[in-house]
Amino acid sequence: MTARDSKTLRLTRSAAASVRRGHPWVFREGLARPPKLDSGTAVSLASEEGEPLGVGLWDESSPIAVRVFGKSGRLDERALLERIERAFARREAFVGPDTDAYRLCNGEGDHVPGLVIDRYAHVAIVRLDGDHLDPWIEKLAPKIARVLAGRGVRSVALRRARDEAGDRRIRPLAGEEPEDRVIVRENGMAMEVDLAHGQKTGAFLDQRDNRARVRAFGSRRARALNLYSYAGGFSVAAALGGAAHVTSVDVAAAAHATAQRSFRANGLDPAKHAFVTADAFAFLEAAARRGDKFDLIVSDPPSFAPNERTKPRALTAYRKLHGALAKVLAPGGLLCAASCSSHVSAEDFLDTLDDAALGRDDLSLVAMHGQPPDHPTLPAWFEGRYLKFAVLA
Repeated sequence: MTARDSKTLRLTRSAAASVRRGHPWVFREGLARPPKLDSGTAVSLASEEGEPLGVGLWDESSPIAVRVFGKSGRLDERALLERIERAFARREAFVGPDTDAYRLCNGEGDHVPGLVIDRYAHVAIVRLDGDHLDPWIEKLAPKIARVLAGRGVRSVALRRARDEAGDRRIRPLAGEEPEDRVIVRENGMAMEVDLAHGQKTGAFLDQRDNRARVRAFGSRRARALNLYSYAGGFSVAAALGGAAHVTSVDVAAAAHATAQRSFRANGLDPAKHAFVTADAFAFLEAAARRGDKFDLIVSDPPSFAPNERTKPRALTAYRKLHGALAKVLAPGGLLCAASCSSHVSAEDFLDTLDDAALGRDDLSLVAMHGQPPDHPTLPAWFEGRYLKFAVLA
């Protein structure tokens, strides 16, 4: 379907202004007269006065009614594939030869809203945000697989939402049947990734550059703590960097088993380190009572603010967490604190790391990082700038 023969939707004044700036979403309330259409229908967008604004795909079930794919032109299978291939080509400048786990397509940031494709060695995992691409993905998958075959990818699979605990969350789309677990390389560091049951598409690839930073920080740091450790990426990085003892804390015992296999894949003995299954706050309270101190702390919790309504409660939780971390950070230690919520701005997050929150005045902010270049965003789309990684020393 082309822009000429798609249905034209009129936008309210504020929604039209947002699209002009390059925001890729049109919410239902931004439409003058929301229609009833099948998800995946190509639509054209116009202002109240009839000014053409863009082309997109309709989502019948989401508050985001239209994902905007461009200002003009056709919107068909060929056009979608061209955008996806451009996203793949863009990575060639950003990913080195010692890394085979990275994001191939970052949805809105690559002008293919709602489409995430992550590479894990020879497997590509597809995740769809919304229903607008559901009618398209089966047709696109074989073509995506052919393009990626030249890059060493042999399997393309779809990541679905978990229905029941323990369900295998990947379904083959093209190529070979993907295995449940793969070993990938990230800046030369080996990591085991659970494709079938892990979080996100299997791993948190957006923290790749920050794991490399923690690896560099590991030298001369005798004791390290990785809080909300999940599959242990930051733990392995700290140990490879020279940390003599790393304590990994997570509520999921199964994640520790994955972390221990990653330790072994890097020639590290997990028996020389600690893996604690516990609530983070309970662990920190007990550690403070014992007088434990850590020279390097990484805190990477799940999102405390899944929506704007929960932001005040999230900021309170961050302040409580960071205050507890400060109590177990050794003098001269390094604190790496992360947030993955787009509803918490960088300035909001730093407010939870001030002297009052930490209960000490000897730390300074030495760096503030976000997503790596394979996770591009758009200047007009603040929601895409979700990751904050603050380093205090």
